[in-house]
Amino acid sequence: MIHENLKGRVAVVTGGGGVLCSAFSKTLAKQGCKVAVLDLNEEAAKKTADEIIAEGGEAIAVGCNVLDPQSMKEARDKIAEKLGTCDILLNGAGGNNPKGTTTKDTLEQIDLLQKEEGVKTFFDLDPEGISFVFNLNFLGTLIPTQIFARDMVEKENACIIMITSMNAFRPLTRIPAYSAAKAAVKNFTEWMAVHFAPMGIRVNAIAPGFFSTKQNASLLWNDDGSPTERTKKILAATPMKRFGEANELDGTLLFLCDEKYSGFITGVNIPVDGGFNAYSGV
Repeated sequence: MIHENLKGRVAVVTGGGGVLCSAFSKTLAKQGCKVAVLDLNEEAAKKTADEIIAEGGEAIAVGCNVLDPQSMKEARDKIAEKLGTCDILLNGAGGNNPKGTTTKDTLEQIDLLQKEEGVKTFFDLDPEGISFVFNLNFLGTLIPTQIFARDMVEKENACIIMITSMNAFRPLTRIPAYSAAKAAVKNFTEWMAVHFAPMGIRVNAIAPGFFSTKQNASLLWNDDGSPTERTKKILAATPMKRFGEANELDGTLLFLCDEKYSGFITGVNIPVDGGFNAYSGV
């Protein structure tokens, strides 16, 4: 389906060099958007932009740091000069870090009395690691929004799309920092939806379920390609019994971007998860 309303609009995608956000960038480009692909890894951003251009779309790559306001201002100026000011902001930058994770799902008495080498409990979590994960996911959406939404208040039909997670609904084991951060992003989505409503900016979020990406490959697959115990748990709790594919997020993305379909929708967080959030386990 072609979304004519999106043609010619400037879409800014943070984290655009990653698996899911590169797919988002390409999807928007296919609708005729002029796409700015932002990523800390400029080479990854350039790869996505080059692929869009090769398919006849319009895109530029911008290396920048979503945690650095000056870096984001410079990115904004570059985009405004080459493509125009932002109409669609997709806050996709984020991620986890081993310093913000525990080794086991739950605390066991033996871990306090005679802990095995390599086991990291709640009590071993590194505050700096927790801070890094939280900042990357929360401040990594707040700062780009501060920079780009200033231009969007002057436009009709501007929208902001946040990327949350199943963690935003209920925390997953082992990843407390990431879970808390994504819950914060969900709450922030709702706050911004109210705050920006008088300016005509809609703010919504997509909550992907489980997708197999480079970022989580070591958690989901053993070296020989067999599923890890965590993968078995995930699929057992996903009624559709599989991981999602990146293109299965396209419909939700375009629905939320196109005011013809979602003009009266703001402040929602839509799960795209194969039924994971709906399943109680019994």
